[in-house]
Amino acid sequence: MKILVVGGAGYIGSHMVRELLDKGFDPLVLDNLSTGHAWAVPEGRLIEGDLADRDGLDRLFAGHDFGAVMHFASFIQVGESVTAPLKYYQNNVANTLNLLSAMERGGVKRFVFSSTAAVYGTPETVPVVETAPLRPENPYGHSKLMIEQVLADCGHAWGLQSACLRYFNAAGAHPSGEIGEAHDPESHLIPIILQAALGRRDVITINGEDYDTPDGTCIRDYIHVCDLASAHTLALQALLDGKGSLTCNLGNGTGYSIREVIEVCRKVTGRTIPVATGPRRPGDPARLVASAGKLVTEFGWKPQYADLESIVETAWRWMMRQF
Repeated sequence: MKILVVGGAGYIGSHMVRELLDKGFDPLVLDNLSTGHAWAVPEGRLIEGDLADRDGLDRLFAGHDFGAVMHFASFIQVGESVTAPLKYYQNNVANTLNLLSAMERGGVKRFVFSSTAAVYGTPETVPVVETAPLRPENPYGHSKLMIEQVLADCGHAWGLQSACLRYFNAAGAHPSGEIGEAHDPESHLIPIILQAALGRRDVITINGEDYDTPDGTCIRDYIHVCDLASAHTLALQALLDGKGSLTCNLGNGTGYSIREVIEVCRKVTGRTIPVATGPRRPGDPARLVASAGKLVTEFGWKPQYADLESIVETAWRWMMRQF
């Protein structure tokens, strides 16, 4: 079955393409390469295009019989979303509406959506369950929640079946070492720490050490990008099997503080990693950990990389190949 992977040249999307190929699907990638990389897509599977191009989308759907669409082409920087909200609403909302409209015209009714834990805002309880209150605190989170509502409305209106997958912190790299995180600039914690281990950064700055946590630093849930991709495949299969729309957290269910992450990186790399402290970032919850029970019990998901050390090892292998 042919699957359209929008944003499939990016970090998570490129791992999704490998997963789909491994599972016998026929993925085709649509990406404008604004943040993705052509080298991350297997040969012959990339169509360079933009979701703002409505005519191009219509031609794409007219020329291919897609069984489903998987959407990874979103802007994801929380801080940037606060300073440039229109950029986020244009890309994450308006461009996604273009995609959904083209799907409706093309008769494609299965959609896997990359949502985010940011839809919860600061959670009342941890671990966070899917039924927790939805109170995003920044334009990035708002943009994702808007699309979740749009998908529900499209389900009622024209039968769209969707999977909204709320990510916590994707991390790691493909075990082959061929693809991994390559953001410019890098904004995710683990690759930033590993860049410091390589001497490409002078220091790691911890933003706030006075949180109500055991060591004063924020606690987050990290899920390996390949485990994330496998969860997407399970969600896709549920849609193909006619099980209806679904919403699910994607996390390991275990939290690690920033200081714990740094110590794991020191252990894996065997290198000194200088650390400094700075002020809190506005809107950073003290704890953000997923309840992964639904993913496990309803879909039979089992992480291949269940501990942080194994996640960091794959990221380090990828980083060493780059530098």
